[in-house]
Amino acid sequence: MANVETFNYDNKIVRNFAIATIAFGAIGMLVGIIAALELVYPSLNMGIAQITFGRIRPLHTNAVVFAFVGNGIFTGVYYSLQRLAKARMYSDLLSKIHFWGWQLIILSAVITFPMGLTSSHEYAELIWPIDIAIAIVWIVFGINMFGTLIKRREQHLYVAIWFYIGTWITVTVLHIFNNIQIPVSLTYGVQAFAGVQDALIQWWYGHNAVAFFLTTPYLGLMYYFLPKAANRPVYSYKLSIIHFWALIFLYIWAGPHHLLYTSLPEWAQSLGTVFSVMLIAPSWGGMLNGLLTLRGAWDKVKTDPILKFFVVAVTAYGMATLEGPLLSIKSLNAITHYTDWTVAHVHIGALGWNGLLTFGMLYWLIPRIYGTKLYSVKLANIHFWLGTLGMLFYAIPLYWAGWTQSLMWKQFTADGFLQYGNFLETVTHILPMYLIRAIGGTIYFVGVCILIYNIYKTIKSGSLIADQEASAAPRAVYVSETKEGFHRWLERKPIQMLIGSMIVIMIGGIVEIIPMLLIDDNVPKIASVKPYTPLELEGRDIYIREGCVGCHSQMVRPFRSETERYGEYSKSGEFIYDRPFLWGSKRTGPDLHRVGGKYPDSWHYNHMLDPTSMAPGSIMPTYPWLFEDDLDTKYTASKIKVLKSLGTPYPDGYADKAVEDLKAQAAKITTSLKADKIMQDNLESKEIIALIAYLQRLGTDIKIK
Repeated sequence: MANVETFNYDNKIVRNFAIATIAFGAIGMLVGIIAALELVYPSLNMGIAQITFGRIRPLHTNAVVFAFVGNGIFTGVYYSLQRLAKARMYSDLLSKIHFWGWQLIILSAVITFPMGLTSSHEYAELIWPIDIAIAIVWIVFGINMFGTLIKRREQHLYVAIWFYIGTWITVTVLHIFNNIQIPVSLTYGVQAFAGVQDALIQWWYGHNAVAFFLTTPYLGLMYYFLPKAANRPVYSYKLSIIHFWALIFLYIWAGPHHLLYTSLPEWAQSLGTVFSVMLIAPSWGGMLNGLLTLRGAWDKVKTDPILKFFVVAVTAYGMATLEGPLLSIKSLNAITHYTDWTVAHVHIGALGWNGLLTFGMLYWLIPRIYGTKLYSVKLANIHFWLGTLGMLFYAIPLYWAGWTQSLMWKQFTADGFLQYGNFLETVTHILPMYLIRAIGGTIYFVGVCILIYNIYKTIKSGSLIADQEASAAPRAVYVSETKEGFHRWLERKPIQMLIGSMIVIMIGGIVEIIPMLLIDDNVPKIASVKPYTPLELEGRDIYIREGCVGCHSQMVRPFRSETERYGEYSKSGEFIYDRPFLWGSKRTGPDLHRVGGKYPDSWHYNHMLDPTSMAPGSIMPTYPWLFEDDLDTKYTASKIKVLKSLGTPYPDGYADKAVEDLKAQAAKITTSLKADKIMQDNLESKEIIALIAYLQRLGTDIKIK
């Protein structure tokens, strides 16, 4: 036909991202198993700094989130977008830059995290040069995506594309605002925001990184691949519209629910709770839209492992998005926050929603771009059951551990004393649950190994259709014969869809964040709170480097059980010089905000050298390198200068004498240690002295009667 154009889909870029998804997924999950085992057997790190739990935990989370899920997103988007737009990607060169740029970013994470190079922000731990690289590669992806949409042959934008657009603009905004830093060196930057403000912006990012990187793009994949696999149309177009707009509007408000009962102002906490609960409606609307798409196809579900993966994935999405809002209710949050319950909740989403949907997509997609059939349906079914059982064996023990932790933390005797005054009792009690969790993760990983074999054999049996021929009529100027609705008009306008999405997601951010930045009353000042000394500042950076925030919080909440255990509850004004904030998300060890002055310097020295010498049964690793490595003060003066430029009230010219003051304070701590019979050569120059200085400072700025 004369009015039909012939063109080619680029399957090579899809293949590349698919292989990267599988490879990095396996690596990320293997690192996760090692981290889980180290919580039971801390000596597994063999005293090697680069593989301690604190350093490999962010490696695991970033590998799973950005390497496995990220590459999975790009696999699905590059495959579906071309077919939905009936056009090849806008630029093969941009596709290649995107692919190799993303893999280099992942490689940089593999190198920097074990070295202890981190910004400490949850899901955003990468250092500032890599953050810039992420922004550049993400913009390249956006140009390629919108270029494809502009030259498309299909008139309307299918629902999956709405979610791709919403994802791109929101991640762009979140990444930029959460990573504003002042560079000090090539590997170190100072956060622009401090304390409560930093916490709010981080969890505005952190929650919505889950929302707009782990959820909305995968909803787009669900809306494409599930109907394709079932050979059924999406259940409800109207429900898709409501699902999309309600979800992206409400999601952006929910970040403060990570900060309930903290020093965040009550009004911000309340907003987070209200909008989190409201999220149940659009989230479950999307789940039901996915599951009801399978109406009439349930007999096929019984025999097709791909649909089984999709069904359990969508169900896990529904369960996680119900559980999240429920945990945002303050009475429930008081029980679950800082416990392993939260870890279980996150992994229902990661293993169930992201993992199983990715596996189903790969089993469906790979045979098609290789012009063959899946090597073994039986092996895919085995993988499905291993994946499902592995997820349950992972999560259920952690739910159990979470409730156990919370009940033990809050238990009082009849005489009004804490039943478990020694925090370590609450740790050793749940070690069997930790071990079962590691077994569950291993079961899940075995399923991934089966996938690798099955996909490898499938690829060997076919040949990549690198440039798949397709044809479609050119997109004509659209003239509606009847009056069309606003949304039908919007579906033809990718740039308007982009602008509309940006407006919708910015409303919540503006309402919550701007008052925190501009109204001083939201963060009351405390006159006795002073900036960290140079030695304490260096010690704080060592604390961050070793990932201590992964196990220890610095936020005493206003509960009797916490004030009895730790001391006076934390005030927002105490954190005004904390860049970044270190409130933590989990307590594997006790809270440290009031640890300053609680123990002598020698206790901290021995505790870091051999934790079991001070706390028999401790699962904290040893840190021998802190006693061997000299403290690097090369950038101390530069750090002071940058902090002063951000408003920290150091005296004029103080940077020039910072190292001198650092050495004087180190000498005092060394004298204290020698008085307790600790006689190490050149002790005053070692990193351990700086860490002791920082720990002894925590929580001492305010005096409690």
